[in-house]
Amino acid sequence: MKKSILVGSILLLSLTWACKHEPEVVETVTEVESEFEYNVDQFADLRILRYQVPGFEELSAKQKELVYYLTQAGLAGRDIMWDQNYRHNLAIRKALERVYANYSGDKTSSDWLAFEVYLKRLWFSNGIHHHYSNDKIRPEFDPDYLKKLLAETNTSLKGEPFEVIFNDEDAKKVNKKKGVDNIASSAINFYGQDIKDADVEAFYKIAYKGPKDRPIEAGLNSKLVRENGKLVEKVWKSGGMYGEAIDEIVGWLEKAEGVAENEKQAASIGLLIEYYKTGSLDIWDKYCIEWATSTDGNIDWINGFVEVYNDPKGYRGSYESIIQITDFDMSRKMAVLSEDAQWFEDNSTLQEEHKKSNVVGVSYKTINVAGEAGDASPSTPIGVNLPNNNWIRQEHGSKSVSLGNIIDASNNAGGSGRLKEFAYDEEEIRLEETHGKLADKLHTALHEVVGHASGVINPGVGQPKETLKNYSSTLEEGRADLVGLYFIMDPKLQELGLVDNWQEVGMASYDAYIRNGMLTQLVRIELGDDIEEDHMVNRQWVSSWVFEKGAADNVIERVNRDGKTYYNINDYEKLRQLFGELLRETQRIKSEGDFEAAQNLVEGYGVKVDQEIHAEVLERNSQFKSAAYTGFVNPILTPITNEKGEITDVSIEYAKGFTEQMLNYAKNYSFLTPGN
Repeated sequence: MKKSILVGSILLLSLTWACKHEPEVVETVTEVESEFEYNVDQFADLRILRYQVPGFEELSAKQKELVYYLTQAGLAGRDIMWDQNYRHNLAIRKALERVYANYSGDKTSSDWLAFEVYLKRLWFSNGIHHHYSNDKIRPEFDPDYLKKLLAETNTSLKGEPFEVIFNDEDAKKVNKKKGVDNIASSAINFYGQDIKDADVEAFYKIAYKGPKDRPIEAGLNSKLVRENGKLVEKVWKSGGMYGEAIDEIVGWLEKAEGVAENEKQAASIGLLIEYYKTGSLDIWDKYCIEWATSTDGNIDWINGFVEVYNDPKGYRGSYESIIQITDFDMSRKMAVLSEDAQWFEDNSTLQEEHKKSNVVGVSYKTINVAGEAGDASPSTPIGVNLPNNNWIRQEHGSKSVSLGNIIDASNNAGGSGRLKEFAYDEEEIRLEETHGKLADKLHTALHEVVGHASGVINPGVGQPKETLKNYSSTLEEGRADLVGLYFIMDPKLQELGLVDNWQEVGMASYDAYIRNGMLTQLVRIELGDDIEEDHMVNRQWVSSWVFEKGAADNVIERVNRDGKTYYNINDYEKLRQLFGELLRETQRIKSEGDFEAAQNLVEGYGVKVDQEIHAEVLERNSQFKSAAYTGFVNPILTPITNEKGEITDVSIEYAKGFTEQMLNYAKNYSFLTPGN
């Protein structure tokens, strides 16, 4: 084995409920023994990595076959995510891919290189809007050059799909700002172009919501449009919208059902198939219950319309797929949090009436990803907690997973020196280098297992997407973050055998969270912009609130040294108390459906940016070459068959290039026609 010293990226987790964790890159030095090449490509503000799949070779042939079928089912729905993100995405992607594959002219010119980068950025974001900022990606070539490429490759792209690449229309994929019509100002393709906020609110006041006290996730799998003057849902199902791709998904799921590891797992896949065929959200709930309680077996999956962050109103789910293999060693270590979930609930700072009396069935595993698609790829979560429906979670429990091999790949891929640039002193650096990785893993686990399982909504209060509206997602993520922050500095973690020094692990976690929330995450937005992405917003409102409330006691000190701003924590125990106070208030807001308080918290602390500090952060960060965002290519799974065509084994190899994988997917997994 080749031994080398790499600067490994430590992940400050931007945690989410269904948990699209977008990691923030900080740096520390790590010794890594590996010949595996993680880095694949880097362009714009993005880098592409590979991830290994530990344990794949130890699976039985039947288990490998199951993994193969599930990954194929996931990829079959890839086009859905593109169309969901924007109505012209598929037309634009298919045209640009044709140009790329057929152009035989000068490929050394600055225009061609800019075209390549633009196409790669679209592949990364599953469309023409940035995956994180939601702003439209601007090409660095002009319309005449694209017209030339189209003509020379006999490719058609006319009218609005061509013009929108260069004009100012549909500039924001998702707009959750206060004071605007969030639906009308969002380019996301979840609603007809003439639909407004008032239409959505009126429709779901009277729409079917399921049995009393067991509501369905209304609107999760449909597009809301106006037909003949009437609002109707175009359901995503076999025979309905996206039916061609969904039929492909179903075909692979039916194969997977036949090689399931056990009867309960097969029953779960069967219900997923029935859901896709019928589009019934009542069946979706049955599937979620069966899936959440199916905890035996080494293989698991996420497949469906899951995340609602791309909907300004929080109804519609983006398509995603993640195929998982259990990491047994780490899962055993972290399972203790599941076993003690009730202790954490009982000892939290929540008002007694907002605590759960019985935290049900939170299963936690560290898993290794075998394949991803849709909203989970190329930009992937690093942790997941599902299902989302509150009553299912309360009555039947949920599954929480940490994507171990994704985190390891990011940690081992190298980096630069942002930690030393933005940390206040050598002690802060020492704490991060010594405890940062463990602190991040524990915060992920606490956020997922304890945070999202915690708290109850008061009787008679509606779901957060109805009461808190466009603030529901950032409030939920901040609430779960606060649960993790409060307990990460608790001696209980050492009692459970999870840490050797609970105080220093907690201190490292607090340093990293404040450093990220107040400074380093600002590298992800343009100077002058507000913070809009839900997870960035929640990190800032949590950090800014405790900074302000602790000012009288100088709990967190803002220091200017040599023209550079730092945040130094002077009293970690008082900071923990402040996290606890904010947790109590955030749960109250959710439990009572207090929209005004949610708005005041988010708008008052989470959205606006100190422009002087932002300019300073961008200048300090300009010295570093590592990209702000990370994505991944998937492993390539290939079935090995006998003379009868039966699968006897599945081989695994690791993709050589990002462009090659994207073109392969375009060739083999394009099942939707643009405009349909």
